[in-house]
Amino acid sequence: MTPFEIKKALESAVLLVDTREQPTAAFKSRMEKVGLPYERYKLNAGDYSVKTIAENGTEINCERLFAIERKMSLDELAACYTHDRARFEREFERAKAAGTKLYLLVENATWENLYNGRYRSKFNSKAFAASIHAWLARYGCQIIFCKAETSARLIHDILYRELKETLERGDFG
Repeated sequence: MTPFEIKKALESAVLLVDTREQPTAAFKSRMEKVGLPYERYKLNAGDYSVKTIAENGTEINCERLFAIERKMSLDELAACYTHDRARFEREFERAKAAGTKLYLLVENATWENLYNGRYRSKFNSKAFAASIHAWLARYGCQIIFCKAETSARLIHDILYRELKETLERGDFG
């Protein structure tokens, strides 16, 4: 693609939001802050990805290339590694099998809070950290801790950069 075609494709990007994301007030606020039109879509893995239209009218859906899995807190992530571990693992296995790069975005979280057990769960902090590190090694995912107010911008910026790099490499299909 030419730089002009890439620019047009980036301008026509549409956020793909997994159908399992609940349409709460916080969700609606996050979507406004992301600043992209969005479409509800059943993603294979993750909560957010992106699609666009090429100059020739072909749709470029990036859900199999990269996605963001968002958790609202360490509390929710702890539940994913304990009560919901099998489901959580299946999601990451699907992503790995499809070659999907996953970002794990955890709001209201820091490494300090994790290591010091400052979350609402009986999950031992050493075991919790070990589970996260195993996920990073096993699935090659990226983990990003942030404040809730930063998540919309991160979702936008990560997906924008991944889309731009994908378009520049031309490896979208």
